Amino acid sequence: MDDFSADDDALREYMPMSFGKQARTTNIQAQFDLAKRKVVDESKQPTTKSSKPDEGNDSGASEDDDDDDDDSDEEDEFPVSHELLLKTHDRAVTTATLDASGSRMVTGSNDCTLKFHDFAAMTPTTVRAFKTVDPSATKSSANSETHPINQILFNPHSANQILVITAQPQARLFTRDGEQVLEFVKGDPYLRDMHNTKGHISEIKCGAWHPTNRDVCVTGGTDSTIRIWDVNNKREQKDVIVHRSRAAGSAGRTRITALAWGSQAQGGNSLLVAAALDGSLVMYSGEGPYHRPAAEIRDAHVNDTWTGGLDISADGRLVVTRGGDDTIKLWDTRKFKSPITTVSHESTSSQYPTSNIRFSPNSSSVITGSATGDLHILNPATLRPELVTPVTPGSPLITVLWHPKINQIITGSGNAETHVLFNPNISNGGAKTVMSKAPKRRHIDDDPNLTMDLAEGLSGDSIITPGGMPGTNTAATSFSARHPNVGLTASGKSRDPRRPHIPATTPFAKTNPDEKHIRDHIPLSSMRDEDPREALLKYADKAKNDPLFTNAWKHTQPVTLYGELSDEEEEPEAKKAKR
Repeated sequence: MDDFSADDDALREYMPMSFGKQARTTNIQAQFDLAKRKVVDESKQPTTKSSKPDEGNDSGASEDDDDDDDDSDEEDEFPVSHELLLKTHDRAVTTATLDASGSRMVTGSNDCTLKFHDFAAMTPTTVRAFKTVDPSATKSSANSETHPINQILFNPHSANQILVITAQPQARLFTRDGEQVLEFVKGDPYLRDMHNTKGHISEIKCGAWHPTNRDVCVTGGTDSTIRIWDVNNKREQKDVIVHRSRAAGSAGRTRITALAWGSQAQGGNSLLVAAALDGSLVMYSGEGPYHRPAAEIRDAHVNDTWTGGLDISADGRLVVTRGGDDTIKLWDTRKFKSPITTVSHESTSSQYPTSNIRFSPNSSSVITGSATGDLHILNPATLRPELVTPVTPGSPLITVLWHPKINQIITGSGNAETHVLFNPNISNGGAKTVMSKAPKRRHIDDDPNLTMDLAEGLSGDSIITPGGMPGTNTAATSFSARHPNVGLTASGKSRDPRRPHIPATTPFAKTNPDEKHIRDHIPLSSMRDEDPREALLKYADKAKNDPLFTNAWKHTQPVTLYGELSDEEEEPEAKKAKR
């Protein structure tokens, strides 16, 4: 009986318990474990002790338990315990932005492209951008060159407006779907007085949105001006601020390197703070007038060093700057004369001018990157690190962003990687939504590594389809024909090394039709390849028998007779030219 019962149990395990379509179940905790970061904080990892505690004394075990509790508390305090990696760019990621809901993320890079990501459409196995846009190659500027992306900003009051700033004198507005809707005007470079120009005359480096007015934004350029724009009027700026540099040898002009527009506490007027290349830090009233700054610090940072990081706290009382002189300084807007706190921090502005520094959503922390690829979370009172965690070791961390709605930190690095740091316990949406989904099922033919390579010949058991190419996999061919994105990387490149490289289309080639277009759309274009004499002689008999314009005089027209020139007669001399 025991043998029969054992056989029955084996049969029950083999046979299905139910029939029909089975519901797909996802082990979310297992996917979160895969996304868990191995190293959260190197400086605060529990240290190993060489000597063991005495037997009968439990003090050592209790200390270890306390250390573990402290580490877990630190992980829950900041959303850095897990991460989602995106490799959608080819060069350094210089800027990133999210909409107010945290569902759509846009990143900009030195590869001159914008990548649009939708967290709701991604799965753990399909982490890619759904659209790639080159802001310079638009319909209005089809012949322009491509330029790196300096800064992109979602409108905090509108989820369908993105301010895009490239290395050009014109800022642009894009929709959340990557369509350009507005391009601001370029100024006249031949006018000396910058108050009379309608726009920037040189490269724009930074920008910001108004904290309360959805239709107003500001840009700062290398022409020493800060220009305030109304999105409903692209032909001229609303106001212009000309920053007069007092540094010796600058001829009154400098470059605006960073901008921040924040609100004061208790509903007061907004503040507009700007940093310049001459080391100065100026503060204006956000609502004007802009004739002179409300406060100015000439030597906030060292002259001729790039201050790319600037941010205002949520209550409008603190300003933090990260300068190219390897310092981070904290300022009080109510006493805007000298820094409250100054700490040393290695700068990456010489290589990446867009390296920034940001306040947390509730201004309880300050976050920034480092040249070694670490994320620094600082105390806003002392600027001392509360947490230092490596993100991209060996590659500089350029841009950082702490989103208030989803409570996640987005970082961009010099190795073209974008990291979304989160914690499943305190984060919502964003990367947590992606990791909560079931991985997308893949067919075996989707992997080019498992398909047959014709370079090594045909195997003995290979099947040749009648009427087809040898070694052609019919299932794989039909599947790839139905799914053109199969076998592509996140940036759109082919994973199959056998696929020929498609050269990039240059702006010159975009304006010139190719041979196929000419042959299909231009009538009689094939006559270009014929001999002109032979082409005309084809119609000689037809023109003689059925004239088109002289048909009325066909029977009355006399026959044309030409005189023949004998060899003895001399040709008439050409008339002498009049002098």
